[in-house]
Amino acid sequence: MISTNRIERFVVGALLALLAFPVTGHAWQEGDEKKDESADKKKEEPDKWFVVKNAEIHTGTGSVLRDAMLVAKNGKIDEIGHDLDVPPDAKVLDAQGLRVYPGLVAISSAGLVGQATSDFGDTVNPFNSNMILGLATGITTTGIGNAAVKLKRFSIKDLVVRDRIFSVFSWSARNPSGKRSLREKFQSASAYLRDYRAWEEKVKKDKELKEPQKKNVDTTVLAVLKGESTAKFNANERDDLLGIAHLAQEFGFRPVIEGCVEGWTVADELGRAGAMAIVTPRDRRPKDEALVRDGGSSIENAAILHRSGVAVAVVPGTESVDLGGLVGRDIMHLPIEAGFAIRGGLPEDAGLASITTTSARILGVQHRVGSLEVGKDCDLIVVDKDLLHYEAFVQWTVIDGKVVYDKQKELYFAHIRPRADAPAEPKKLDKGETEPKPDADKPKEGEEPKDGEKKGDEKKNGEGDGEKKGG
Repeated sequence: MISTNRIERFVVGALLALLAFPVTGHAWQEGDEKKDESADKKKEEPDKWFVVKNAEIHTGTGSVLRDAMLVAKNGKIDEIGHDLDVPPDAKVLDAQGLRVYPGLVAISSAGLVGQATSDFGDTVNPFNSNMILGLATGITTTGIGNAAVKLKRFSIKDLVVRDRIFSVFSWSARNPSGKRSLREKFQSASAYLRDYRAWEEKVKKDKELKEPQKKNVDTTVLAVLKGESTAKFNANERDDLLGIAHLAQEFGFRPVIEGCVEGWTVADELGRAGAMAIVTPRDRRPKDEALVRDGGSSIENAAILHRSGVAVAVVPGTESVDLGGLVGRDIMHLPIEAGFAIRGGLPEDAGLASITTTSARILGVQHRVGSLEVGKDCDLIVVDKDLLHYEAFVQWTVIDGKVVYDKQKELYFAHIRPRADAPAEPKKLDKGETEPKPDADKPKEGEEPKDGEKKGDEKKNGEGDGEKKGG
């Protein structure tokens, strides 16, 4: 028979074992978590550093730093200045004698990322040859449809900077009913927005108060009035531009006007409306001679709009790559088009901004691209001359701290003014021909010939050191 004490000791031991098991299990779990954390730390990729040194850096904000450095960490600009520390594992680009600019922002283009649709992850072609030509132009970000996309060569990761940028509207004297309908939509949305804001204040005191109904309210127009989207119009004629300016002033939104050919005739009104214009300086539109007022296109359009406070972005006449059409009018000549705006009187800094900072602001991506500032994406180009000079060539294009274009490694422009640091092209030999060996045994100038060798300056037919006899 088992004694009572032994039974009690057995029960107590079993209870203690049960109590200890969760503690042991918890300790095991805690140790496992620590192992997982250490494994995660090991899996973390090291920081990726990119450095441009010995460069004349044009930041796009008005500053120019000579013999300066730019340091980027994990695709973002970390420092800009002089005598900065270079991390030991950084990729260094020596831009001695060259200029660095922000990557260009094309407000709109076609074909640079292939036949892409809104589903960019599945439709962008990162191996598209037109993308190489866009990068050779210096374009790093472009508007496509209703999105802003980066020209990320060989990659489709994180290429969309922003989507659903614009709400597109029509305002034309040729469609009076359309103008009336759009105005009514703005009136309804504006009235609802006033009621909603009043409700927000009253509901703090009366929790039972019902929210205003969105009956007959156009959600697209409402998004514009709430600042969630940008209203975009395509208009060129003076009367249409005036109507858009008055509509914007009345309902308090900033319109983007593409075309804006006769904008110079109503620039003050557009400036008061806070309008932003997308123009082509070389547009040609004749004036209607039946009208006494100013009209038609002007090479001074961009300059006059800028003086009136209108933000101006420049686009070329053709938004795609055109290798067989009119030379100098396609997307590859975006800087040249900006140069024509400067020729018409636009200040040089505004000309540069028209293809960088202003374009980025219109697309709503100015917090990431358009200028070289700490915290922004490391999107830059290295150019051998002034960017707006017609002879300038982009030597390197960098996106997110990674070189995606090198002029000397591409077929298109490598043969034109090759860089001094570029390796010389190998000599082409005919079939059966071999590379001649250097004359290693030939005596150098001033050295005596070896035994059995003749002097190199000996002459034939007995002509030697002295003159002929009888001479």
